[in-house]
Amino acid sequence: MLRIDIPVDGQSKLTFTELEQYEIPAPPNGFNPEINDAVIMQFDDEQQAIDYAHDIDAYAESLTDHTTQEYFVISDIIKAISNDEFVQAYIHS
Repeated sequence: MLRIDIPVDGQSKLTFTELEQYEIPAPPNGFNPEINDAVIMQFDDEQQAIDYAHDIDAYAESLTDHTTQEYFVISDIIKAISNDEFVQAYIHS
């Protein structure tokens, strides 16, 4: 199981409470709240995380306005996945 936190200090300042306001497709194992209302994504493995990042990127590009909070949230999700040390190690292996 791979857990990736979405930093609360990202561009969107995302909290779990705020995330629930959007209809952003969830990762296969869902979003979960952390004690401080931060968001955690859960994946079976690194490949599943990468696949989700590609899917959510396509969803972001389908949005007509790339200056909305929803777009910034998706950008922070993708950034969290791409910056994850386990995902990075998987890509480089």
